[in-house]
Amino acid sequence: MNAPIRTDADIMPNLKTFLPGTFVILWATGFIGARYAMPWAEPFAFLAVRFILAFVILGVAMLAFGSRGLSRTEAMHAAGAGVLMHGVYLGGVFWAIHRGLPAGFAALIVGLQPLITAVLAGKLLGEKILPRHWIGLAAGFAGVVIVLWPRLGALGSGVTTATLAATIVSVFAMSLGTVWQKRFASGGNLVAATFWQYVGGATIMTLASLGLETGTVIINGELIFAMAWLVLVLSIGAVYLLMAMIRDGEMSKVASLFYLVPAATAVIAWALFSETLNLVQIGGMAIATLGVGLATAQPPTRARASR
Repeated sequence: MNAPIRTDADIMPNLKTFLPGTFVILWATGFIGARYAMPWAEPFAFLAVRFILAFVILGVAMLAFGSRGLSRTEAMHAAGAGVLMHGVYLGGVFWAIHRGLPAGFAALIVGLQPLITAVLAGKLLGEKILPRHWIGLAAGFAGVVIVLWPRLGALGSGVTTATLAATIVSVFAMSLGTVWQKRFASGGNLVAATFWQYVGGATIMTLASLGLETGTVIINGELIFAMAWLVLVLSIGAVYLLMAMIRDGEMSKVASLFYLVPAATAVIAWALFSETLNLVQIGGMAIATLGVGLATAQPPTRARASR
């Protein structure tokens, strides 16, 4: 007998199983890119250029492939989500780190995002979050604390009311932005939705740069590499995967993947920069992974008896 022919319907579910892991790895490289970029450019200006390049690339792709656009209402909702997810979130985190907040401490605060998203998803989207999901979310946060704790070091003068407030606002903005995207703007074309997200993000970062920064920039190889990587790999690749998971999954489960990002970042930094990675941190990675497993596990289904 000939082997059965596999259709797109058979292949796509298998491809979707790789989306979460691919997203975590790509998203983790964003912190590495920021490490290269921040000494040479102010945060709001850098992000404004990054978002402008991203929506120009997406706009050209939409024209080249004849992608369907969004309605005016959908575009406005996508742009609003982009203001929160890209502009306020990244702008706040980059600004706080630029002002001296240790990256590890910022990442620890950002680690609250899955818990905040779960609460908002329950309130605004009506998602049911079971006790095992809450246990998984709590375990994931504990794992993040363990992974990042040795990296905090001396907090120094960068820990101020302003930098802490900026980071906390960033976390809430990312959580609210992903829920907004899920509720109001996840039904249309993903490329078009991402395009409008960057229009929103670029607008607020351009205004912030013009009003609050000096325009100082030092163009060199590290800055160019960081910009190219963050635009193509993060703004195009990773965000597209995030949008696909937001469209197809429950927000609390998608958000829990962010618990794995600090662990992935620690491994990448260990490989690229010879940063230490001890057994305690490895144990924290295992706990975070267990937490994500609990938070994203599908309920068992009963097999139907065949006739």
